[in-house]
Amino acid sequence: MADRLRAGIIGAGFIGGVHAHAVRAAGGEVTRVVASTPDRSAAAAARLGAYAGAPSGEALIDADDVDVVHVCTPNSTHVALARRALAAGKPVVCEKPLATTLDGARELAAAAGGLVATVPFVYRFYPAAREIRARVAAGEAGPLHLLHGAYLQDWQAGGAPAGWRGDASEGGAHRAFADVGVHWCDLVEFTSGHRITRLLAATAGGGTASTVQFETDGGATGSVVVSQTALGRRNALRISLDGERAAYRFDQEDPEAVRIGDTDGDRMLHRGSPASSAAAARYSLLPPGHPQGYQDCFNAFVADTYAAVHGDAPAGLPTFADGLRAAALTDAVIRSSQSSTWVEVPS
Repeated sequence: MADRLRAGIIGAGFIGGVHAHAVRAAGGEVTRVVASTPDRSAAAAARLGAYAGAPSGEALIDADDVDVVHVCTPNSTHVALARRALAAGKPVVCEKPLATTLDGARELAAAAGGLVATVPFVYRFYPAAREIRARVAAGEAGPLHLLHGAYLQDWQAGGAPAGWRGDASEGGAHRAFADVGVHWCDLVEFTSGHRITRLLAATAGGGTASTVQFETDGGATGSVVVSQTALGRRNALRISLDGERAAYRFDQEDPEAVRIGDTDGDRMLHRGSPASSAAAARYSLLPPGHPQGYQDCFNAFVADTYAAVHGDAPAGLPTFADGLRAAALTDAVIRSSQSSTWVEVPS
């Protein structure tokens, strides 16, 4: 495979553009792109800087000038497209949710085999998230006993159109949790080292809002509120990991610092501080005072994915196994919401 990886992007909406920027930032090139029609594919190729459009997702996957396939289409199409790319022996970057059903996610995780197959849980790539993870792993917080927070958006408030996400046959069930709640769970499990083992969920607003209580394998309890109808909240992903000796807080809308609480009071550890861990410093790409954001995280995620394609093993790279984990959590939330009981989360 060539050093300069050639990417094909299936799906040319907002997230397709984010992928295209990240491909180039990682040293790759976008050779082909597919939108909903041939005319839109040609227009998207010009807009995203691709060499050409392709007549279909299947044709893009089969193209000789595509080394890596990026799947950025409606959720219901992920399994068929990712499965075809894996069968062709090509690495895959597939948007979450990996599938609209737990069985579909299991199929893709099994099909990945030894190929590089990743899912953009990109909030892992904030230096602040890596800092929290490093400090928890070093035991600085002591045993964690409470994990809590929220992921709140408002784009569905006031009956705003949801597009394909509002159609359960295309977007899947319990769309707010499947869309953004899994990001919260992934970030909390990644930073804490805990796994959610059982949960109690309630869902309202036709799937646009959920509250989830949970227990972990590390002896902690926790809760998260997820909503896409919370007025005034654009993309408010917030976590708090509370331990015996310290608590760590992170806010995605103000991501340049970790808030640390301990017995001496509260303080902020800013990105680029001399006290930062090596794990955080690896992803601190700009001088302090020059804010890094979502696109920077996505760039780092794709760069690590491409490094894995070339044989490296970057720590914390989210794979199809993590996509399967997210599907298992979503399935548990659905089952709990329907039964109004605590349910076990498959390991």
